[in-house]
Amino acid sequence: MDEELRSLTERLRTEAAASGAPEAGAVYDRLVASGDHDELAAVLTEPGHPLWARELAAFRLGVAGDRRAFESLVLLLNHRDPPRCASAAHALARLGDPRTARAAAALATNELRVAYALHPVRLLVELRAAESVPALITTLERRLRPHDPYRRVALACVEGLGTLGDGRAAPVLNDALAHPALAEAAVRALARIPGQR
Repeated sequence: MDEELRSLTERLRTEAAASGAPEAGAVYDRLVASGDHDELAAVLTEPGHPLWARELAAFRLGVAGDRRAFESLVLLLNHRDPPRCASAAHALARLGDPRTARAAAALATNELRVAYALHPVRLLVELRAAESVPALITTLERRLRPHDPYRRVALACVEGLGTLGDGRAAPVLNDALAHPALAEAAVRALARIPGQR
């Protein structure tokens, strides 16, 4: 069992137990053990399933490459609970759905949801898609405003742009040098872009 799945199952086992529903433990055990993708997909479409069950089903389908999980995983990627976002990002990175990068870019650049942009930003870096660099540049440019409270998102953009090593990022990374919380990471990121040393 990989670390992400172990962490997810422990967290959701606790949620299921805390739900107080008498059948929650049995439902949890069935979803963890099920190899039936149709059964897991039904959890995503049938009414009445709790969030923990939907998350478990979506994660299992996502890492298995079943695209029926896409919509649920994108919703979870933008959830207010960081562990849900992290699990969704992990599954989306393995799903192989061509819509993933576009969805992650839309979430990362949505100013109304910027508080939840950290995991979409990290997912864009992992995907290395055509949308990745433009979305990270846009998100970082907005984070360089005075008194912006989303430094973790800005730092993830700086580090991600360094990882991607695309020359288009040089201007915004140079702008980030003026921000003490980002300067050291920006220096490292610029060093990874050809011709910027």
